Amino acid sequence: MKNFSSKIFCFFLLVIFTGCATKKSPDEFFSEQLTTWNNYLTKVVISDVLTPPVCSRVYAYTNIAAHEALAPGFANSVSYGTRLNGLGKVPVPEGNKEDYYFPLSSIVAFSTVAQKVVFNSEAIKNMEDKFLADVENVDIDEDVYKRSVEYGRTVGNFIIQWASADGYLQRNSNPGFIVTKDNWRWQPTPPDYMDAVEPSWHTLRPFILDSASQFRPVKPDLYDGLPTSTYNKSVMQVYEAVNRKDTEQVAIAKFWDCNPNISVTQGHVMYFQQKISPGGHWLTIAMSVLKNKKADMMKCAEVLSKLAITIADGFINCWEAKYHYNTVRPETVINKYIDPNWRPLLQTPPFPEYPSGHSVVSGASATILTNIFGDNFAYTDSTELPFGMPPRDFKSFNDAAREASMSRMYGGIHYLPSLDNGLVQGRKLAEYVIAKLSK
Repeated sequence: MKNFSSKIFCFFLLVIFTGCATKKSPDEFFSEQLTTWNNYLTKVVISDVLTPPVCSRVYAYTNIAAHEALAPGFANSVSYGTRLNGLGKVPVPEGNKEDYYFPLSSIVAFSTVAQKVVFNSEAIKNMEDKFLADVENVDIDEDVYKRSVEYGRTVGNFIIQWASADGYLQRNSNPGFIVTKDNWRWQPTPPDYMDAVEPSWHTLRPFILDSASQFRPVKPDLYDGLPTSTYNKSVMQVYEAVNRKDTEQVAIAKFWDCNPNISVTQGHVMYFQQKISPGGHWLTIAMSVLKNKKADMMKCAEVLSKLAITIADGFINCWEAKYHYNTVRPETVINKYIDPNWRPLLQTPPFPEYPSGHSVVSGASATILTNIFGDNFAYTDSTELPFGMPPRDFKSFNDAAREASMSRMYGGIHYLPSLDNGLVQGRKLAEYVIAKLSK
């Protein structure tokens, strides 16, 4: 009998200690949750086939929500409240801060917003359900859990209300973009001759900028038909760059393609291939750096939200200039006046040429990341591995931005002035964001 009782006692001890062992540390569990959710959001964004400007909006609102729900738990973190256009005072938690676990609130806020800004909200909801089920195995008091989830919902819904007034839903009610036959103006391009994408994007409320046109670049050279002109020189640079088929330049062009929706025609069959957006690429770079540095969740939220805000304003700023200047793509000019059979290495995106969106966004992103992590920050970029591209090494974020910019000429879809001036525009924008968020 004594022997049997000892066995029962040992059994209960085993159950108790095993049960305790299954409860994970909250900080350990949540350490990479924000990057996990951003990576999952990227998968949903890709499957939703969202345009690059729309992708940037998705990343911005979700990461702002995550930041705002997390910030009250960290003494040195400041709300974006009065620093973002139209945001105002974000709801604060009631009672003692010790009654909340803010990393949980942060992810719930992120998920709440994500479900409203993507098409496939069910995928996000399923991800949240799995996440909350996993949290049951984390050592968080039940009452703290409930308050934290409720606060995350409150912040998420507040951000949704703010986002609903940014002009996104009204943008397509504006007068349509008119395509003219002027030689210097944009024309639809092969193979699909699609309508211009997001011609009214500049009507959206910027996050930081005073206006969409604030850093509009200098006026570009326009088509003039003169073989000795500066414009013709730019055309020939693109034409010859593609014709050279330089192995390294081809690799660079394909690595930075970041076209969310490429049409492929084989015989009588046409299908589409989806890729990550330019904004998604730079956010993935940031997440890789944060992971390598073992950054805590607040640091991740600060970096990703600041970068996402900058990228979103970069697209508003760039798109305003694109449709203001409304310039023709190299493919149109080359096919009409030089070589009707010439095709760019990359598929020409369906919107005006000047300035280069990749250049604006890359210049802005590199400036933000350099400000945070320093110059000469060497890293390896594996973002394009899922899309068949090998990793590339960079000496700094600015090194990567210059390569991303030049990739557009190597790919045959942009002129050199569009790249150079786009980088300048992006850097000015980012410097402005840094100054505004430092106040």
